[in-house]
Amino acid sequence: MNAPPQTSLPSEMTQDAFVAQFGGVFEHSRWIAERAYPGLADEDCDSAEGLHRLLCSVFQTASDAEKRGVLTAHPDLAGRLALAGHLTGESTKEQASAGLDSLSESELQVFTELNDRYTSKFHFPFIMAVKGRNKDEILAAFKSRVENNAETEFTTACGQVERIALLRLKDMLP
Repeated sequence: MNAPPQTSLPSEMTQDAFVAQFGGVFEHSRWIAERAYPGLADEDCDSAEGLHRLLCSVFQTASDAEKRGVLTAHPDLAGRLALAGHLTGESTKEQASAGLDSLSESELQVFTELNDRYTSKFHFPFIMAVKGRNKDEILAAFKSRVENNAETEFTTACGQVERIALLRLKDMLP
C-alpha cells in the first residue's frame, strides 16, 4: 500500500504533519499549531500571511498564563543558551543575522546585564524580532523597553512573538 503523497500546503496536511512542520513557529509552543489545525479549511491558510492570522488568533485568545508560557519559552538574546549552542535552529539563525553571535566582551556584558535586569523585572526574557536588525538597534530597543511597565511590556513582547512567527512563516511558505 502506498503512503499518501506529501504536500507542503498547510490545508492539505494531516494534523501530525502540520504540527511537525509549524509547531515551532511560536518557540517551543506546539499547542498553538495543534489548536489551529481545525481552522485550516480556509485555503487562505496556504500563504504565510493567512496561516499567520490563524496561528495568531489562537495565541491572542489564549489565557495570559499560556501567553506567558510562550514568552518564557524564548531564549535570552545573546544569552547563556546562545553561548552554549543550545538555541533552536530558527533562533540561532535569527540571532546570527543580527550579529548577536559575534559580540565583543564588553557588548556581551551589556547584553547580559540587560537580560538579567529585564528578566528579574518582567519574569520573561526580552523578545524582539531581530531579523533585519543590527545589534545597535536591538540594544537601543532593549534599553528603552526595560523601562516599560509590566502591562506595556507584556503587550509589546506578545506583539514581537507574533512578528517572529510571521518572519518564520515567510521563510517556510510563499
